[in-house]
Order: sequence, then structure tokens, then C-alpha cells
Amino acid sequence: MTTLRTPLHSAHVAAGARMVPFAGWDMPVQYADGIVHEVGMVRNHAGMFDVSHMARFEFTGTESGRFLDTLLSQPASKLRHGQAKYHVICNQAGGIIDDAIVYNLEPTRYLLVSNAGNAAVVRDWLTGHLESAGSDTRMQDITDEIAMIALQGPEAVSIASEVSAEDSNRFRRFHAGELTIDGERVLAARTGYTGEDGFEIMCDAEHAAAIWQILADYGVTPCGLGARDVLRLEAGMLLHGSDMSTDTNPYEVGLGWTVTPDRSGFIARDSLLAIRDSDLPRKLTGFNLTGRGIARRGHTVFVGDRQIGTVTSGTFSPTLKCAIGLAMLDAQYADPGRQITVDVRGRKIDGVTVSPPSYKRS
Repeated sequence: MTTLRTPLHSAHVAAGARMVPFAGWDMPVQYADGIVHEVGMVRNHAGMFDVSHMARFEFTGTESGRFLDTLLSQPASKLRHGQAKYHVICNQAGGIIDDAIVYNLEPTRYLLVSNAGNAAVVRDWLTGHLESAGSDTRMQDITDEIAMIALQGPEAVSIASEVSAEDSNRFRRFHAGELTIDGERVLAARTGYTGEDGFEIMCDAEHAAAIWQILADYGVTPCGLGARDVLRLEAGMLLHGSDMSTDTNPYEVGLGWTVTPDRSGFIARDSLLAIRDSDLPRKLTGFNLTGRGIARRGHTVFVGDRQIGTVTSGTFSPTLKCAIGLAMLDAQYADPGRQITVDVRGRKIDGVTVSPPSYKRS
């Protein structure tokens, strides 16, 4: 099977990044100074990530917004020009196919960005429903044409203004608009996956390397997948395939706020209404370990001798100086402040449940 490469692959290799296979792509997991350094730079200054591997689907047509309404957990057609919304894409049973962000770029043009690992599944899901919709909506996979760089950190907005000589702060959180960088118009979306402010910059693939270098020249630290995973977990952001999947629904993983279920034509309407109005047997919650050890996905969680759930994500947080994670627990034990233990390779490590996120910028 051919491994895919982003337009920035050569830049990563030249910078000495350690490359790993990820969702069919050859991606940087870390650079020479390491994950802890990269996390610190994003938390205190600014870092940049190559997220060109994420899937990007463009929808056009007078009925494109209404078509997306039938498949996304919140109505896309209600978005104002330039506005973005975080959604989940659910199947008929309410299981989560993927999480995604949708942008209203023009009255009849939308952009949907989903995860690399689910690109084929999401594409097939959208295409299958589009073929039976009978609307004028057209869908185009523009992943290969458009590169995407995530500029994140407390200095990210000011850096975006410097490199573009425009006021990037005019875009509010979860809004997008155009900036000019290196003479090229780019789409700057004030969204991200780190818990920090910043932009996801989308540009023509052939211009990506130049923009990446300009940001590096402004002192922005290149970061890899390792730091990205730590940052998102500190910020309580979920990873599809670990913390959510088609075997979970939005309500039990704390994403009920992304769902407006009672809408005519919404494919998961009946299932999600029934789930919303029921007693959930399990819930996803955060935890911090107070003992020495790092919990990883699949480790079991206990209260006393009773097994109450399973870790879905876990890591050491350089920001909080302790091990943190997310776990799917029996609902009666999922309240914050509960003393737990996690079985880490045969050792039970003490911990306490917390309400995500573990980290939030004050």
C-alpha cells in the first residue's frame, strides 16, 4: 500500500523530524527538541502543525446547506457567512462516524473538514446519501489540492497579523476569512485542536512550503503528532477511534452540546432523541493520576475491587506535571472527585476523576 505524503513532507524530513505512518500518511511525530518542548512552546508561545492529512470536502449548490443538515448533528444551513461549527456525523443508530468542522464560505458553498483516519468512510457516507438526495448539491474531495497548517498558541493571532500585515483578530473564534501571506490569499479559520487560540491556515498545496518557512522565520516551532495528542488531551478534546466511535453516542461522550436532534430529515433524529431522554449506563470522564505511572488506552479502572470502566486515552501532561486521561466509566462512578485506581501493567495507580478539560487557559 502506498504511503501518502503531504505537501510539507520534504520540509519535515529536512528539519530532522521523526516520521511515522499515520492513517495512511507519512507524518512527523516529533522534532529534535522533543514532545515536551513542543507542548511548552504551544502553551507559552506558538507552534505549528502540518494537518494537511485531514480530509477536506467542498459542497456547492443552492441546496448544499440543507443537504448537510440531514447528516450533521447541527444544522449547517443556519451558519452565517464565515461561521464554523463543530459537529459529529452520526449513523442512523446515533453512533459517531466522525467528528468534523463545517464552514460556511459562501451562501451556497460549505467546507467540511474531518479526520484523516476516517476520510474514506466519511467520503463514502456523504457520497452515498448525496446520490439518493435528489438535490443540486455537488461534493468535491479537495484534500490533495489544499494544504492545511495549524498555527496555535497565545502568540498565534499576533503572528498571523504580522505575516499577513492584516488584522487577523477581526476573525472571532470559530469564524474564517481570507488573509494574504507571501502574496497568496489563504483561508484562515480561527479553530484548532490544542486548547489554545490560533488559526488553521488553508492554502494551495504548492504554496504550503513557503508559508511554513515564513512561520518558522517568525519563530514558530514545528510540532508533530505526539505534541498534538498531548495538547488535545490536556484540553479535553476527544480522538475518534479512541474516545468515541460508531459504538458510542454523543451524549455518553459529553458531546450532547453538539447535537440538535429534533429536526425533520435529520438521519439520526429518532435514535438520538431516544438516547437523550434515557438514563445513560456509561459516561466518558476525565481523570488525573495522583500516583506514579501513566495510564494508556485499554487499561482498566477500579473503585476498590470493582471494575468500573476502561481508559480510552492517557498520557503524561507536561503542563500539569501529572498523568491524565479519559475513561469510559459506569455512569454512577463518573462524577468528578471520585477516588479511583487504574491497573497499569499489573500495578494499581491511585487517581481521581475530573471534569474535562484538565487544562484550560485562564
